[in-house]
Amino acid sequence: MNGPVTRIAIVDLRIPFWRLVMFFVKAALAAIPATIILGAIFMVVTALIAALLGGNLEAFFRRWTL
Repeated sequence: MNGPVTRIAIVDLRIPFWRLVMFFVKAALAAIPATIILGAIFMVVTALIAALLGGNLEAFFRRWTL
């Protein structure tokens, strides 16, 4: 651990095209449940904030109706 510091520079990265395509497909499919979970967390946090502030949002909605 106390030896000389060796610096490394990566100059090339070879990834087969179809392996890269499959990685991006898997990442896109994994983003769907992650978005649902984050949306649920955001909804709970928003509900808690609304409850702490009184929960009366009727004045807000009345302003936006025709």
